[in-house]
Amino acid sequence: MGRPVDLVEIWRNDLLECVHQGHAVVCDEAGQVVHAWGDPSAVIFPRSSCKMIQALPLLESGAGAHLTTEQLALSCASHQGAAIHTDRVALWLKDLGYTDADFRCGPQTPSDKDAREALIRAGEQPCQIHNNCSGKHTGFLTLNKHIKGAADYELLDHPVQKMGKAAFEETTQETSPTYGIDGCSAPNQACTVHGLARSMAAFASAKTTGDLRQQSMVKLREAMMTYPELVAGETRACTDLMRAMDHKVAIKTGAEGVFVAIIPALKMGVALKIADGATRASEAAIAAILVKLGVLDANHPATKARMTTDMRNWRGTHVGYTRPAAALL
Repeated sequence: MGRPVDLVEIWRNDLLECVHQGHAVVCDEAGQVVHAWGDPSAVIFPRSSCKMIQALPLLESGAGAHLTTEQLALSCASHQGAAIHTDRVALWLKDLGYTDADFRCGPQTPSDKDAREALIRAGEQPCQIHNNCSGKHTGFLTLNKHIKGAADYELLDHPVQKMGKAAFEETTQETSPTYGIDGCSAPNQACTVHGLARSMAAFASAKTTGDLRQQSMVKLREAMMTYPELVAGETRACTDLMRAMDHKVAIKTGAEGVFVAIIPALKMGVALKIADGATRASEAAIAAILVKLGVLDANHPATKARMTTDMRNWRGTHVGYTRPAAALL
């Protein structure tokens, strides 16, 4: 594996205090590398950035034919457990005839402040529906009910996960060398940064007049772009930046410094991985790449809040800033 390169800098006064390194790739519709930083062949876990790939079997099987655009957005989401997320997941779950106990993602305290405080005031514990992946898992349950699979749909050898792996390998055009178990208990297949970007380019170049896979890709990317608040939540980078791009680009974060973008107008896909896993760096890097590609305004407040962040201390004094490294600029 080649060495990562400097992607994001943290300055305090006039001293470079911290540098975040990583790998990034921009692919065209043919899967060819248009831009690259670091090593395109670096093997990574995409984590939650690949949820739209994991949702493909939901549509391709016919299980999700009746689902709304909002539900498709939630199937790709890493939401923050706000009412706009859990209320919709609860209705979807009820329609399936399932309860919170049927999930296999585990309970998680909501990152949404209002939802978290409501649980505390009520003296209640978080449920699995509050898990940031509960939308994806409701998609899994929908598919599992359709194929009449066993209850433990999260297991590696379950048909639901085998279908997800097949979609992953087909769209990345790689044989996954290994897997990890994600925070939500589902398997997460490894691939190269190039492979992940290649998959995103396939989503970007898919057409409504294409085959079933392309039609499914279009529905999922459109759902993400239409409802960015369901994909993440208020104040989150995915939501704010998709809105800043006028709902014309789909982006998705993943744990440990991963970010992807689907750009239909350019028929391009983007994937990046920050080597040290820092979210502040992955947000800055994806914003810089989207600006470089001409689909994000560098002066938009949502862009500035991630790409060129003003650092202030607890008294509000300006003490430094974040900026993309020279390679990205």
